Order: sequence, then structure tokens, then C-alpha cells
Amino acid sequence: MKLENPPTLESELTSLPVTSWRRFARDLHDGHIEQICILSDVERMKCEAEELKQLVAEGVDALSAKSKKERFHEQSWDSLKSSPFYEVLREYRDVLPDDIPAELPQDKGVQHEIDLVPGTKYCVTRQWPL
Repeated sequence: MKLENPPTLESELTSLPVTSWRRFARDLHDGHIEQICILSDVERMKCEAEELKQLVAEGVDALSAKSKKERFHEQSWDSLKSSPFYEVLREYRDVLPDDIPAELPQDKGVQHEIDLVPGTKYCVTRQWPL
């Protein structure tokens, strides 16, 4: 079907003939379809957008309600004591210190090598053409 002026009103859109999804897919694949109109529930979309705006506003209010000092305190070493990773974090505390260090941290002897399967020699990576 070819239309010189696509319909703009809902009643005009809904009065158009219906096509099967198979024919639609075939015509779309063959390049016979130049324009697609999607009907949507504007009121529902507006309502969901308002709910999303409200959730974002509540998140911003909750974040601004906490002072910077409170957020910093939540990330202190004392607050991490209950974490199961506390010992590991303390061991590597010089990696992310509170103050910027004047020099690099001490070498801990960690080798940056990953074996995907124990005993494999290397992982083959190939550059694929784009």
C-alpha cells in the first residue's frame, strides 16, 4: 500500500488494513517498506516518565541529604571491619591510600598473568578485520 500523505490521526491509522507479520517481515527485508508507524499509549508513557522523574528526584534528595563527611565516614577502615574482605583490603591499603603518595607503592610481586585453564601456555587472540 502506498500513501501520499501518511495518516496523522489515530482513527485514520487504525482504519488502515492489517497485514500479517510474515508479509511485513518479507516486505521489510525486500526493501518495500519506507515508513513504519508505531502506535503507543501516550498517557501510559507520560505516567511512566513522571514516575521515573520522581524516582530520580528522590535519589538526588537522598544523596544530598547525607553530608560529604558522613559518606566519607561510611568508607573508613573502621566501617569495613565487618566486611569479609577486610584483611585483604588492609594488606593492600597502600594501593588506594587516603592521601596521594609522593612515590609509587612497593612492588608486591604480583604477576599479571591469567591462566584460563591450569596448564595452558597462552591464550590465542587474533585481530579480526572490522
